[in-house]
Amino acid sequence: MLQGVSGTYPAVSAACPCRTPVRHWGKKEVKMGKRGRACVVVLGDLGRSPRMQYHALSLARQASLDVDIVAYGGSEPHSAVIENECIHIHTMIQWQKYSHSLPKILYPLMLLLKPIIQLVILLWFLCFKVPPPDAFIVQNPPSVPTLVAVKWASSLRKSAFIVDWHNFGYTLLGLSVGRSSPFVSIYHWFEKHYGQMANGSLCVTRAMQHELAQNWGIRATVLYDQPPEFFCPTSLQEKHKLFSRLNRYLCHPLGVRDCVTATTTGIGADDQNETLFTTLVDTDILLKPNRPALVVSSTSWTPDEDFGILLEAAVMYDRRVAALLDENDSADEGVLWKEISGGKQYLYPRLLFIITGKGPEKEKYEEKIKRLNLKRVAFRTMWLSAEEYPLLLGSVGVCLHTSSSGLDLPMKVVDMFGCGLPVCAVSYSCIDELVKVEKNGLLFSLSSELADELLMLFRGFPNECDALKSLKNGALETGSSARWAAEWEEHAKPLISEVISRNLN
Repeated sequence: MLQGVSGTYPAVSAACPCRTPVRHWGKKEVKMGKRGRACVVVLGDLGRSPRMQYHALSLARQASLDVDIVAYGGSEPHSAVIENECIHIHTMIQWQKYSHSLPKILYPLMLLLKPIIQLVILLWFLCFKVPPPDAFIVQNPPSVPTLVAVKWASSLRKSAFIVDWHNFGYTLLGLSVGRSSPFVSIYHWFEKHYGQMANGSLCVTRAMQHELAQNWGIRATVLYDQPPEFFCPTSLQEKHKLFSRLNRYLCHPLGVRDCVTATTTGIGADDQNETLFTTLVDTDILLKPNRPALVVSSTSWTPDEDFGILLEAAVMYDRRVAALLDENDSADEGVLWKEISGGKQYLYPRLLFIITGKGPEKEKYEEKIKRLNLKRVAFRTMWLSAEEYPLLLGSVGVCLHTSSSGLDLPMKVVDMFGCGLPVCAVSYSCIDELVKVEKNGLLFSLSSELADELLMLFRGFPNECDALKSLKNGALETGSSARWAAEWEEHAKPLISEVISRNLN
């Protein structure tokens, strides 16, 4: 459960720090609207909605507003959100997923019942639980019943209605029920009809902006995802502390024997001096020369991210390295692991994939991972706090996001760039708005292409891999060239201010 944010926070006092005008980029802040308040609405787990958390922080810090967040609990938001005295989190009761043991004939009834119950709960919070705001800012998707509830609440409370378009909800529904389903058509109508009623719109890509303008009649401002200040390159000392905390999960997972567990028998679960990647010598922390290459992928474990591509690429990497090094397929992996434990380095390193995130298909793929039986590749799945995740980011990131609409961009890539981490990403229609091939990352469509990229990037790891070093420099340049606060100040703040002003007249 969400710790520290369950329930409704008390009303803000007059002494709230966000009421004090502050300066950003040399400008004196003047609070927007008459009420000095905004409400951020997320019909989802707030801890897994980073963009809406950043909106709340910017509204409090850069617009001097009190901010109410109405969302579900689950994962803990970033500490910056929890600790900000001007942000008040209101946690809704979550709809319980229906059991798969229900007769299929009842599924349509549940699909109809769910949004009705959600609508009632949302309206209760938006109309009665939170103070009246100058503006509601709502995440889309989900669209039904969110857009309906926020539109009705904004009319009742005489507030502005702003939609932040992350994707299209009807395309996500189509993944689970089929695009030809009548439910998708109904959902599309609600999404378009109520989206057009918004007083203002933000979106995540120029491709989505064009689609909204051409086919939806909605004028939207592009607000690119950018990394906030806490996504930045971290010191070796910080990484060592994190890896020490993760020793028991990386080196000693229950029931797993692979190229990591077999070569780290001397590292204790609570060892503070040695980790899989680092070692403490006197007062210095050093990277181990024969450490595995760390590949990080953050996934929602949903159908729009085909994790099978990554598993196939891992198998190909394992087999191709063995072939390139003229190893016999029947050779005992125990001999290889013993040589690695003794400090021997190979032209191609071991790969450790750390997969973070929560989602419906996680257990299915964990079972597949257990059956792979690879010599040079290992997997770990875990959930990290918002503070730990930026510290983990390692040598390369892999993004499997394909987008149900083909018009949104993966925020996880933005965060990786903020930490100076290059990315191998699945290629689709608008990904080139973010990933620049051979500058800050690479693109792939097939598992064989991803395997080729891993072989190319990690040949000679850790010291003789020039292609990887070049991409890291490009990722660092991309991540440092723009940050969320500056992007929000330039694009979101003027729109929100204008919409609130129009609504007052």
